Amino acid sequence: MKWYDPLLLIIFMFVLAACGSPAATPTPTPTAETITQALPSPTPTSAPPATQTTVPHTRTPAPEPATATPVPTGAPVTSIPHITATQNSPAGVTPSALAGPGNPTAMPQVTPSPTSEGTAVATNPPPPPAGSVPAPSDNNYPANDDKVGWENRIIVPAGFDVTYIGRLVDKPTSITFGPDGLLYIAAYGGDISGYSGNIYTMNDNGNVTLFATGYAIPTGIAFRPGTNTLYVSSRVVNQNVDGEAKVSIVNGRDLVTGLPCCYTLFHSANGIAFGPDGMGYVGVGARADHGEILDGSGRQDELHPLEASILRFNPDSGDVSVYARGFRNPYDIAWDGNGQLWATDNTPDFDPPERLHRVVSGGNHGYPYYDCEVCFSPPEGVTVIPPLVTFAPSSSPTGVTTYLANQFPGYHNSIFVALWSSFPGAQKIMHIGAGGSAPRNFATGFAAPIDVTVGPDGSLYVVDWATGIVFKISYIG
Repeated sequence: MKWYDPLLLIIFMFVLAACGSPAATPTPTPTAETITQALPSPTPTSAPPATQTTVPHTRTPAPEPATATPVPTGAPVTSIPHITATQNSPAGVTPSALAGPGNPTAMPQVTPSPTSEGTAVATNPPPPPAGSVPAPSDNNYPANDDKVGWENRIIVPAGFDVTYIGRLVDKPTSITFGPDGLLYIAAYGGDISGYSGNIYTMNDNGNVTLFATGYAIPTGIAFRPGTNTLYVSSRVVNQNVDGEAKVSIVNGRDLVTGLPCCYTLFHSANGIAFGPDGMGYVGVGARADHGEILDGSGRQDELHPLEASILRFNPDSGDVSVYARGFRNPYDIAWDGNGQLWATDNTPDFDPPERLHRVVSGGNHGYPYYDCEVCFSPPEGVTVIPPLVTFAPSSSPTGVTTYLANQFPGYHNSIFVALWSSFPGAQKIMHIGAGGSAPRNFATGFAAPIDVTVGPDGSLYVVDWATGIVFKISYIG
């Protein structure tokens, strides 16, 4: 995400207060840079309680909306945690959202100026794409536990219905359904420097149970098809220089370690998906904004062999290779019904449009070669593959899923993307037709939607980082 992304921005502001002052359909064939890695399992700790709703702004951190209640370790929970925004993360939270407990207040929408880094000017939100649902006319969010208020606020196309399922007190980062039919939610308790990250389950009634604990900012989770084995991406050393991330088997062992980390909050090992070849794939963010050395010199850094890439890993041995390169922050990835991999990506701080890539095996999709005064040009022989779809600048695309169910008529194999920030044109779920088409608004009115997935019933499930709320969108005709 961008340095001004909601989630990072919010966290940064909290820190200041305390101190007083991401063509043709390719066949998935990995490239040859192989590395084998395996290590121990995380040390469990309990997750700290969460507080209230905040909405993130985008520029490299992550987002956050409504209020939540802490989830006790090791016991079922009946309430669900909430989320906060920052830079370099999904949706954008504004400063007013950091004011303390209570319901979020109306937030001004701002857009960063491309000519003045770090500044933003108030603007009117862009008009919705043709065929889209409109956005709510205000940002007067309901209380986090106001089910009817939130169900009435979320706007979906005619024939669809929204249900408030439940709420998490921690800050959700990703969701997936397990073979048991339960929704699994990765989240962290607010301490981004420690092992306060947890994985919960939620049933149809919204009841939450702790499933696993002891991870540093778990960001991606996925079940290996045909098994009960859950994989998670998280951090080992949480610092932007010489940081480290990993992929682990939940309640098992560390499988892939030594992954580059952590330019900003969500620039790490992120979304995980299993491909049609049975291998695991994980997106890994870049270690800088546009490939520079982080010493203020403006010089180009030498890329880590595994940064800014989609990696392919063996789910048994942990052997890993680079599948594709050039992603500044691929927050999430998903395979469609044609064996095509898709990845969301957060662009640099000079604020070009955000991206959805149709991933080409062995290709370079942009990073660190961008068009700006301080950016670097690609060397001779390197061809940059442009994104297939773009979104509003600073909108922070995070979760992505492909719709392979049959409940939604006419939507099979289409794509849904969460836009996490609170900048104009975000705080919503967008729909892209099968194979790629102009995106349009599908569901609006969220605070900071961070991930989306399809349930066993064929409904679309959305989790909101700022409020911790899980919503179900169903077709009722």
